[in-house]
Amino acid sequence: MEINQITEKIIGAAIEIHKTIGPGLLESAYEECLCYELSRARISFKRQVDLPVKYKEVKLDCGYRIDLLVEEEVIIELKTVEKLLPIHEAQLLTYLKMMDKRLGLLINFNVPVLRDGIKRIANRL
Repeated sequence: MEINQITEKIIGAAIEIHKTIGPGLLESAYEECLCYELSRARISFKRQVDLPVKYKEVKLDCGYRIDLLVEEEVIIELKTVEKLLPIHEAQLLTYLKMMDKRLGLLINFNVPVLRDGIKRIANRL
C-alpha cells in the first residue's frame, strides 16, 4: 500500500472514532479504538513500540515508545490535549528520525472537529 493511501485510511478511521465517541476520553481509549478500526480494515500495525536510543555502540532503553507504527511506514502519535504544541511536533519528528521513517501523523482527539486535530509531520531524510 502506498504511503498516502495508508495515511488516508488512518485519518478515515480516526474520523470515524471521533464521530462515534467524540472528545474527552483518555488517549489509551482512542488507541484501542484505532487499533480495532485498523484491524477491521486489515491494516498491519504495531502498538507501543519501544524505541531505544542508539549511542555509540549501545542501545539504551530511555523509555521512548511509539503509540502506533502502521504498515511499517507511518508513525502515529496520539494526544488528548487542549491544543497541539510545538513540543508535540518535535516529539514525533524525533521518532521519525530515530526510526528512519518519512511520515507521521499527530492526532489530537480532544477537539470539536477532528480535522483541526490532525497534523502530518514529514521527515526530510
